[in-house]
Amino acid sequence: MPDVIQLLSDHIANQIAAGEVIQRPASAVKELLENAVDAGATEIQLVIKDAGKELIQVIDNGKGMSPTDARMSFERHATSKIKSIEDLFTIRTMGFRGEALASIAAVTQVELKTRQAASESGTRIVIEGTEVKLQEPCAINPGTNISVKNLFYNVPARRHFLKSATTELRHILDEFTRVALANPGIAFRFFNNGTEQFHLEAGNLKTRIVGLLGNGYAKNLVPVEEKTDLLNIHGFIGKPEAATRTRGMQFFFINNRFIRNAYLNHAVVQAYDTLIEKESFPFYILFIEVDPSRVDVNVHPTKQEVKFEDDRMMYAYLNAAIKHALARYNIAPSLDFTLNPEIQQLSSVNLPFTDKKKEEAQKGYLYNTFTEKGQAHFIEKKDSLKRWKDLYEIAQSTVVEQTSINIPAADTNASQATLETGAETSDKGANNIMLIHGSILATTVKSGMMLIHIRRAQERIWFERLLEQWNSQDAPSQQVLFPASYELSPQDALLLTEVLPDMARIGFDIAPFGQHTFVIQGIPAGLPHGEEKYVLDEIVEHLKHESADAVGKRTEQLLANMARRLSRNKHAIMQPEGQQALIDELFACSQPEYTTDGKKVFVMVKKEELEGMLG
Repeated sequence: MPDVIQLLSDHIANQIAAGEVIQRPASAVKELLENAVDAGATEIQLVIKDAGKELIQVIDNGKGMSPTDARMSFERHATSKIKSIEDLFTIRTMGFRGEALASIAAVTQVELKTRQAASESGTRIVIEGTEVKLQEPCAINPGTNISVKNLFYNVPARRHFLKSATTELRHILDEFTRVALANPGIAFRFFNNGTEQFHLEAGNLKTRIVGLLGNGYAKNLVPVEEKTDLLNIHGFIGKPEAATRTRGMQFFFINNRFIRNAYLNHAVVQAYDTLIEKESFPFYILFIEVDPSRVDVNVHPTKQEVKFEDDRMMYAYLNAAIKHALARYNIAPSLDFTLNPEIQQLSSVNLPFTDKKKEEAQKGYLYNTFTEKGQAHFIEKKDSLKRWKDLYEIAQSTVVEQTSINIPAADTNASQATLETGAETSDKGANNIMLIHGSILATTVKSGMMLIHIRRAQERIWFERLLEQWNSQDAPSQQVLFPASYELSPQDALLLTEVLPDMARIGFDIAPFGQHTFVIQGIPAGLPHGEEKYVLDEIVEHLKHESADAVGKRTEQLLANMARRLSRNKHAIMQPEGQQALIDELFACSQPEYTTDGKKVFVMVKKEELEGMLG
């Protein structure tokens, strides 16, 4: 039998490596920007055409390369960072494995111009698919100018699987943002299809955050600064009110290298416990400096995942640093002394305290006990049940006066049992509909009893109402008295711009206002004022994680998000007529049994099951 194992050619090996390192245009952007940073550049320009598919160009004023180094830089595993195996554990630069340029050259057409400050002329190299086409002297300013053209031109299958221009540009913006945040002392410029998107001057971290993410973050930044023997932590976190329902504004840098780490993210989120809603995500940009020997950065091709020598120690230090920063700047949950709207509607709050009610209250056991000097701590426990029944009878007589409804004495025990179990019966149809714990409706039917989840029922009703408006293209829009601005990160602004026509079709009147800011002039009818930003946050968050085949279902998701937000109205079902209207409208829906995400809206409990529960 002939031998079947053979060595791969360099060309094929480079293309395989490119599959790990260069997955999309943003991957090449990341590698080229990091090379420019490692070259000691103080000014870096990024030029993009057609979301990086046609051109990615990075121009820097770094130290440049000699003709020999320029040629060697495209060889696999050619690097100036590693001389021995020990160097792998003391890495402080961005690139070090020597795979980036070789992988890029394997799937693109590359032109490199570079010159050292001490040299009179530079070097120009043209490479296509790992094959060097040209190497010659050229005139160029000190530094490096590298152009990557026609990504995946020789791997059509890989090019076919690239996403839309908006999606790919958003990924490029992600990488540009991370590198620019990690290096505020370097000036950056970003051009997209001939238009300058960013012009960031060298400065401090705060000015870089504002320049990249918008002025809205300036007033919500809380500095973090902790120095210990094992690690140093510095950067900024956001105030609780800056938390959003979208991920993406969370950045960790270990020794100036961007990383993803769910464990460290949990340490930050846990420090915000009780300060933000569970569905919200805090804003943070944190730099952790630690001995490189305690971190392994070479565990993933993109170098965005790392291993720590002691995860628990990192967690504890980070969590304590965030809590310290929040406490130092007096950021704590404030006490709200305003009454809940549901309480404000009660007759005991609204109706005046008459002389007759005052007289009845003064007859009560508790009033006499607490008003007698020195008796507050000696409340009698004997006949306590009788005392509480006395109080209940006083309250009952008050209800009778207000509603003119005679409650038979025989029903007193049943009413008391109802109060003790947390259930409220409606005045109208008390035997037919019952509100349980403010979230479930119980109603009798011929075969037994039905339990309806109120919020889910409202969600289903609103979804079908919105779907009908969408199909008829007649969604009413409520113009706001004072238009509100809505500022997003550059990446999220791209997403929202893409779906603005769909947003208009469900009743939103939103217009671009500046580079990454929008102005909200109208909202869907029925959406409470102030809720519009939460709805937009949820929509943007969904778009971030939308799969490629989900574009056709985007309408359904938009309507589902809207219905979910509109279904949080508890006041509509506090009155009996509202409860009955909810039930009637639910069973007028085409699919009353399930929400849009498949959760049960109601359950039936047969009479036989109820009797079985009672033995």
